[in-house]
Amino acid sequence: MTALTAETAKSRISDVTVNGSTKGFANTIASGRHRLAADESEAAGGTDTGLSPYELLIAALGACTSMTVSLYARRKEWPLEDVTVNLRHAKIGADGTLVDRIERDITLHGSLSDEQRARLLDIANKCPVHKTLTSKIEIETRLA
Repeated sequence: MTALTAETAKSRISDVTVNGSTKGFANTIASGRHRLAADESEAAGGTDTGLSPYELLIAALGACTSMTVSLYARRKEWPLEDVTVNLRHAKIGADGTLVDRIERDITLHGSLSDEQRARLLDIANKCPVHKTLTSKIEIETRLA
């Protein structure tokens, strides 16, 4: 696999730094001027000071879904007022193996027709993070 460069990337390159102590699970996430906290729940041995890694993953899907649906509705000048996305992640058993399952419930607020609602649901499945999660993903790991 070749290194990701501005020339080879089709879209904006995301640059995120995650730092954590070996004393626990708490991590600080930085991207530009933004800061987030990640941790595990107390039940999982963490201190519950931030979202778990899987909560961050589905939060990314939820945010992208909301943004994509809202953008489409704005461009069409449809009366979408608000979008709420509720997500759940679980590992479920299937034939002796575990499969990741994400459930996503989308609530569209506004005076939309049934046809507009159906189209926005279709658009939700076209958000970039949804496409990434359902595609082949390559992860290159190296020591820095």
